[in-house]
Amino acid sequence: VQLQASGGGSVQAGGSLRLSCAASGRTFSNYVAGWFRQAPGKEREFVAAIRRGSTYYADSMKGRFTISRDNAKNMVYLQMNSLKPEDTSVYYCAAGAGIILTSLTISRSYDYWGQGTLVTVSS
Repeated sequence: VQLQASGGGSVQAGGSLRLSCAASGRTFSNYVAGWFRQAPGKEREFVAAIRRGSTYYADSMKGRFTISRDNAKNMVYLQMNSLKPEDTSVYYCAAGAGIILTSLTISRSYDYWGQGTLVTVSS
């Protein structure tokens, strides 16, 4: 599976962005899809995942971010609202097969990664 993330950019605090991740290769609908982010000098952290139609979020993203997928188009999206300066990061889409529920937040659970897209939120 090849993943290509896009949609990053610069936005003011309180604004919104929609990230997209295009998948190619194998049947993408069979894979768990997730978003992670990594700020300079920090570890990569879990943002959201979608598994068998259910969605999961990091606590700090609940109510602000929405992950969705369109299997017919092999796309995964991350709608980000009410953005804060601390959301500034490089965002990565990821995919993996057979990820169990308790491992969704662990980056090494995912086999495939996109190249990352930078989101900058200014105050």
